[in-house]
Amino acid sequence: MRAVIKNNIGIFTPQGFLDGNNTQAFFTLDDIKTTEHLKVEMLLVSLKKVIFFNKNGIDTFVQFLLKMRLKNHIIVGFCDYNDKKYIAINSFYQDKLTFSLFKTFEIASLFCSSFNAQGKTVLLYHKDPSQRSAMAIELFERGHNPIISQTKDDFRQKQQNAAKYDFIIEDTYLNILGQRIATKVKGNAIIYTISGFLDAEIIENFDITYHNSSLHVGFRLFIFDAYKVISINIHALRFFTKLSTSAAEYDAVICFAGMSFEKTPVKFQEELEDSGILFFDSIDMALKENQEVAKLSKGTTSTSAKKSLNRVVVQRLPEFINAVITTVEMMTNIKAVKKTVNIQPITIDKHEGELLSSSIGFYGAIDGILVLVFPISLAKRSCELLIGENTDNLEDILDALAEFVNIIGGRIKTLLRDYDLDIDITLPRTYANTTNLQSTVENKKGVQANLSFDNSDFIFFLTR
Repeated sequence: MRAVIKNNIGIFTPQGFLDGNNTQAFFTLDDIKTTEHLKVEMLLVSLKKVIFFNKNGIDTFVQFLLKMRLKNHIIVGFCDYNDKKYIAINSFYQDKLTFSLFKTFEIASLFCSSFNAQGKTVLLYHKDPSQRSAMAIELFERGHNPIISQTKDDFRQKQQNAAKYDFIIEDTYLNILGQRIATKVKGNAIIYTISGFLDAEIIENFDITYHNSSLHVGFRLFIFDAYKVISINIHALRFFTKLSTSAAEYDAVICFAGMSFEKTPVKFQEELEDSGILFFDSIDMALKENQEVAKLSKGTTSTSAKKSLNRVVVQRLPEFINAVITTVEMMTNIKAVKKTVNIQPITIDKHEGELLSSSIGFYGAIDGILVLVFPISLAKRSCELLIGENTDNLEDILDALAEFVNIIGGRIKTLLRDYDLDIDITLPRTYANTTNLQSTVENKKGVQANLSFDNSDFIFFLTR
């Protein structure tokens, strides 16, 4: 089976059944060699003529596509599927999609250069805010006019006026952010969802590296959504007490929300409380009603040890800076002016109320923290597309800034993949004041690049 090239996209169109027994027959050695030399921006598999598939059948294509992506550094994935097929693929891979999904070939074309600067008006929705933001930024960069629906109800309402839009995007996934950790941020707290009977399996399922990286990047409040927890045994008890003890080294707090101890020994709750874990009836109470916890969620002093940037991080510094500059330039339509680049602790000259900032951690082949400091006016302008309107609401701006920085982190992850450097990123941490930011990165030496966008000073800081 050979790929047909259209709109700078190579597309395979298998037919019939993909069940793992017959998919190997779709690719001969000549087909693979020919595909390796295709000069395309995307390589997709159309499911339009596929009657049935299972995970084994899809896996064969996924492995082939990922090899082509690594070799040619292109977007790969599937297109032309209905709702049932989209649900099936997501159920196969859960939150670990390593490829893109485009509901139609025409939607995929919007993300290729052949459709650039055509000014298409595009209504889009995805339940994941990061996906909404990523698609909006990519479309905007290609000269289109994306209209973001923040809720499913708003999307359905806008769909009633479908004639107003050239394209409507739903059930589409753009794989530029990489694997997402099964967690979420509310305010500046990280919320983990747990359920069922908690035993030794929690140790295997909990991503401790991600958790530690989140501590490193400045998160200080971690809430376990425990409404669906039935009970807990001694193995899970020891895990959580150890987690709380480690968090205390960063002045961080571990909380449980909605935990019932009806089927758990009372002494277990007492041991958890003795280790420093706090219990609340609801997540909102953990976030708002306890003033000490709320204070901690905004940032406190980090006790993490000093580390220097290693040689690999310094070598890839241009990729970090260029990913930031190109994204801000594109969103603001303002060219960056590079002023100075120095190795030093972060230095901020502006007054307290004039700046907003965000940090995001990365870990894996290399690890560290990327910090971006914006004048409020530049932050508003950078995030206006994601907010959907011009606003002075600080909470909305900070939420959009987090998504904006998350997109930058995803772009860096993609760029580093070209150098065989595989990293994961934490969720971004935002700061409404520079005091809390400086407490996170105090005494850390890093690379500080001072930039200017239309005479608005901007700080790029990369450290470990």
